[in-house]
Amino acid sequence: MTTPIQNPQAPIGDLRDDKICTADILEVAKLSRLAVDEETAQNFAEDIDKILAMMHTLSSVDTEGLTPLANVHEAAQELRADIPNPNIDRELNQSIAPAVEQGLYLVPQVIE
Repeated sequence: MTTPIQNPQAPIGDLRDDKICTADILEVAKLSRLAVDEETAQNFAEDIDKILAMMHTLSSVDTEGLTPLANVHEAAQELRADIPNPNIDRELNQSIAPAVEQGLYLVPQVIE
């Protein structure tokens, strides 16, 4: 069993040697009043250890000079011009489409 984390406010880099064990998961589950069996707790512990290892790996990446994003949607991908492509074989594409009517592609209704 691991020792409890002394400082929950410590930076992630300071936690790289700590491992989450099954007992930690079971304790948190108990405090949260969640029913978690031993096998599930073991799986959670392994998954969390993998996540923490990845966070440690990411923390070692040199980010000097990079502007942080407040939201991933701030990073917009540049769109190409919407120009018709004469090289597209419409008849071939429609021959393999699941449903076509009068030269149009039919799609299932998704909004009622």
